[in-house]
Amino acid sequence: MFIWITQLDERVTRYWLAHRFSKRIDSLFRFYTRMGDGYIWSLVIAYVLIRYGGVFFSKIVIQVLISLLVCLTLYWVIKLCIHRRRPFDVIDEVKSLIAPLDKYSFPSGHTMNNLAIAATVCAFAPEVGWIMVLLPLTWGLLRVYFGVHWLSDVVGGFCLGILSFFIADKLWNVFGSTIVNFL
Repeated sequence: MFIWITQLDERVTRYWLAHRFSKRIDSLFRFYTRMGDGYIWSLVIAYVLIRYGGVFFSKIVIQVLISLLVCLTLYWVIKLCIHRRRPFDVIDEVKSLIAPLDKYSFPSGHTMNNLAIAATVCAFAPEVGWIMVLLPLTWGLLRVYFGVHWLSDVVGGFCLGILSFFIADKLWNVFGSTIVNFL
């Protein structure tokens, strides 16, 4: 099973390698993907605060933090168990266009963390849901374009981000009122 995934990953990576855009477009993509480092979420949370405010905002912030805690736990356990090499470490022609945040590629932490946040925001503010899912997806695909992730890293990060949201949601259902009362 893993052989065909690896073959698909290599084909996609080689496709992007053969179809690079101009340096100007790459710079624009680099700026856009860096928003996935957390900058955009400041704006989203500000929007939710202004729109809903109060206790509602406390709930969303706490649930986002729970989602991120679940994400980080899964992320590091999986990264340290799998040790998957990045495309630029495997294919000589691939040069990373951005610096990776750590050594191993699976799962894509950008996709995973941002999708967990997006799912949480979407659960509380569904009117922004489509863009909240679109952003992490495009950020993840750009990380494939930049040579720091395989496509399956992004797909895995997407699935693990959703899983993290559901785990966090269950934890919220069990412990949420206790946390809010504590604060």
